[in-house]
Amino acid sequence: MWPPLVGHVGHIGEDGVGQRPNELTPHKSPQHYLGAEMRAWRTQRELSLAKLKARIRYDYSYMGRAERGEQAPSASLVRAYDDALGAGGALVRLQEMIQSGVGVDVLSQAHVAKAGLHVANGQVALADNPDVQALSDAEGISVPCRTSDGRIIFVSVPRRAFLGGLGAAAVGIAGAPLAEASSSTLPRLVAPDRNPIEHLQAIRRVLIDSDNLFGPHQLIPKVQEQINAITAMREHVGGADRRQLLQVRTQFAELCGWFHQDAGDHRAAQYWTDRALQWSHGAGDPDLTVYILARKSQLAGDMKDPVEAIDVAEAAEETARPRTRLAAVAATYSAHGYALRGDATGTLRAYDHAQELLHQVDPDPSTSWGVWLDDAYIDVHRARSLSALGDHKAAADGFRTAIDALPAGYHRDRGVYLAREALAYAGSQEADQAASIGLEALSIGTETGSARIMTELAQLDTDLQQWRTVPSVREFQDALNASVLHEA
Repeated sequence: MWPPLVGHVGHIGEDGVGQRPNELTPHKSPQHYLGAEMRAWRTQRELSLAKLKARIRYDYSYMGRAERGEQAPSASLVRAYDDALGAGGALVRLQEMIQSGVGVDVLSQAHVAKAGLHVANGQVALADNPDVQALSDAEGISVPCRTSDGRIIFVSVPRRAFLGGLGAAAVGIAGAPLAEASSSTLPRLVAPDRNPIEHLQAIRRVLIDSDNLFGPHQLIPKVQEQINAITAMREHVGGADRRQLLQVRTQFAELCGWFHQDAGDHRAAQYWTDRALQWSHGAGDPDLTVYILARKSQLAGDMKDPVEAIDVAEAAEETARPRTRLAAVAATYSAHGYALRGDATGTLRAYDHAQELLHQVDPDPSTSWGVWLDDAYIDVHRARSLSALGDHKAAADGFRTAIDALPAGYHRDRGVYLAREALAYAGSQEADQAASIGLEALSIGTETGSARIMTELAQLDTDLQQWRTVPSVREFQDALNASVLHEA
């Protein structure tokens, strides 16, 4: 039986009996800063130390000393806090920064703290190293920022600062994360007469549809709300009900990984995709496990790791049930891995193999995973790989075909394809066409906050430098420069 869904309890004091917690001194040292962040996450989730202790099974006094900065927390304690509080790796990354020698003055700043690796080697590039992102509170929003050396990277700005002066309209539908329920209560998710699984699946479909219109930054807190709520609900059910909740939580974790991937935070994307893979083994859905393996290959391709992209995709294809689209999905992502290695023959062979697998699919599939895969999807990925291999004219033609065939509502995907088409035209030495299409992609990139779009446009900015006196190129570069923040 499903338990009644009721409201969550209010916040109580540090010791669980309502007393005022000790004042913290986060700017005293990096250790104190980390402790304050650990408490901030806990209090935001409306958990006392006692209730969190019951979840993570650590010594109560040790947890208190760590939060007050009196004792350095172990990596395992920080990971336990991060997992139990749904921090998405934020606390783990903060501890790693501290261990690397970052000081309090850097930790507490919202602008770019330090330079790091970046994708392109030109004037403007988009950083692909999560360590360059300044960490903020639990309500951080990633925004593009131009550094003093001309690069563009994504940094995390506290939501209250963002709403206060940088763009309240851009996050209009975003809400604060749902406080985790206590062990005795549950968040109010649905009316008692509704099936919770059906309700959660409906929420997931709405989030997916909204992503293509509004981009990932507004939706990541919403996904994490559901993961937190499902985790709380599972404490009160058993048997098939608990298994169903584990399955839907796995689906939300995979979706969270995708949103972070599109937002350009590859470390967070890896974290949530790995969590989804781990949970999928207990969810009783082998197709879901294969799909997540394929998604790990796609993520590796975005991170320009060809070996991982190929190996994980091959594992997914070998595990996929015959005559489902999942094997074709995996083969598609593995093909781009070959392109990243510069293997043109292997790339084209892999795409042909993906289409062969697609055409062998059972017309009445027994799984919904990968049902969106069709020849057009494979062709647009082939175009991206052709661009990576240097066949820019064929790539531009492929992207234009894909853009013309996109159904209504695929707003963000249109922006991604436009940005990649613009890059292909730049590679073909057609600067005016590249700049014009780049401007169109930029309007969608700034609207949706898609780092995938901005990554391509940062590379485009670099590729167009040799034509910077051309009016259309100058217009594009000025618009790109105006659309991002600048390092303080």
